[in-house]
Amino acid sequence: MSLPIASTKTERPTTPNPWVLPARALTVFYGCPEMPRLSHYFLPRLLFAKKQILYLDGANQISPLLLARFARERGLDSSSVNSLIRVARAFTCFQLTELVRRVPKTLEKRPADVLIVTALPDLYFDEDVQDRPARASFEHALEGLQQLAPLQLSIAVFSDATSFKTRRHDFFKKLRNQADHIVKVESDSESSLSFTREKDTPLLSA
Repeated sequence: MSLPIASTKTERPTTPNPWVLPARALTVFYGCPEMPRLSHYFLPRLLFAKKQILYLDGANQISPLLLARFARERGLDSSSVNSLIRVARAFTCFQLTELVRRVPKTLEKRPADVLIVTALPDLYFDEDVQDRPARASFEHALEGLQQLAPLQLSIAVFSDATSFKTRRHDFFKKLRNQADHIVKVESDSESSLSFTREKDTPLLSA
């Protein structure tokens, strides 16, 4: 699976660099079916600026091989890159909620500059999980993200929620309401990506 990363464009030329995450803000990226993989392409700028990253992988798609390729292309030892990113995987919505709620304690042990979360709220659409517990778990996850607002932390959520047929689409609406920034990413017929900023709060960039 590949993304047309080499050729990108923004819908509005005056907007900030789409690959730069806003500091001290919650940014939601959605729209492209390969959003979890797209998150990888935000990593090089962060890693080579020596930013510490906490990556909560609800989509189970973090690729060590891709990270090694990024390092190799820049003539760096992959171990120096790997030391800057800490990955925690979640295979259920309940696990993802617990990871989000544990972030403050996790940061006490190992500080981070950036938090990346994939498959939120996608993981909560699992039909094997009854509606009531799924909703309760998702609300706890949102509360966990809200508690991180005062921290010096850039938070990026990569969601494929709009690709699902589910009665729980209000989950994504709630996430959008809580976000400081919302960016819709689409792939066009020319194999390039377009970034449309649907919600934007002026903040310093990370």
